[in-house]
Amino acid sequence: MERTTDKIRLGIIGCGGMASSHAKGYEELAGRMQVTATCDIELERAQEAATYYGAQLAVADYHELLDHVDAVLVVLPHDLHYEVGMTCLRAGKHVLMEKPMGNSEQECIDLIELSEQVGRVFMIAYPVRHHPLMVKMKELIDDKTYGDVFQMSIYTEQYTRYYDGHWALDSKRLGGGQFFSHGCHYVDILLWVLGNPVRGTHLGTNYGTPWMEREGTSNMTMEFENGALGMHLGTWGARGTRLGSSMHVHCTKGMLELVFSERRLYLHHKLDEERAGIKQGEVELLMEVEEGGKFTHHEIHHFLDCVQYGQRPLTDGPGSLQGLRCIWRMYDAERNHVMADLRGLGLEQDWRQVPLGSGSESRA
Repeated sequence: MERTTDKIRLGIIGCGGMASSHAKGYEELAGRMQVTATCDIELERAQEAATYYGAQLAVADYHELLDHVDAVLVVLPHDLHYEVGMTCLRAGKHVLMEKPMGNSEQECIDLIELSEQVGRVFMIAYPVRHHPLMVKMKELIDDKTYGDVFQMSIYTEQYTRYYDGHWALDSKRLGGGQFFSHGCHYVDILLWVLGNPVRGTHLGTNYGTPWMEREGTSNMTMEFENGALGMHLGTWGARGTRLGSSMHVHCTKGMLELVFSERRLYLHHKLDEERAGIKQGEVELLMEVEEGGKFTHHEIHHFLDCVQYGQRPLTDGPGSLQGLRCIWRMYDAERNHVMADLRGLGLEQDWRQVPLGSGSESRA
């Protein structure tokens, strides 16, 4: 198939639920890119996706689409990320990889080093960073509009139960449990917002989520160089929720609250000194967005900028590796009943200076 347009030709490898979550991105960016090929081990699913996106090619073997694309979106079970990512990079394709990058430290290093050798964009899909409300909140934090941040709490309460036989029920294929699979989004956010980590702790359980081989509920806390604390409390076993998916950022002049379900960013401030009870103070709506969804079109827009203009991805391989190393170290510390040493694992710290194996491999 000859290239007949200046648009970036995108191939989708894996046409399940995660791929469909990117649908808005394809529609929003039709002027810059075109889905030219789809792939799924179930060919019928690839054909349905090709019809939906107007792709000319649908295949069951991803090798067959490589000559027809400039870049690929890899949306596969976690244990397949390495093989497919390496093959696509060797073929000279730019890669947008669904999280997590890989299931072991060595896999991640191999992917990073190969992407550098071939000079292709290798970006990890962490869409939370690109959400308009998250972007606005980060600007307010960086500008210290409401003072210094001393605590950031992230809550993700949802009910996620895979059908019997689903690959994600196998902890080796998933790479761990809820903390690794879902918490990696929020470890990344905490590192992005709060800086260099110092130490951390994790506790996880599959009590309440017996379908999970490892933890379906995860509680994690990290301490940072400046003394700030970051926390992620997540569960796939929620039968009800008030917090849903939300963030509380406590600053010295107020608290920022991002509520994804409401698509709103609030400021809580002017709280009186607590004496006989908690008073709510004043609440101000800082920003609201009308559209819903995961906002993956912003993420894909950034990916295309990186491909076309040689920009460094905001969520690149080295940064993603640092976040996964934090998780692996906290997993190891949890097994050994100690606090995890997270020094050297900041996003801007030299990932090459971390001894191989000090973050451990993912062990199910």
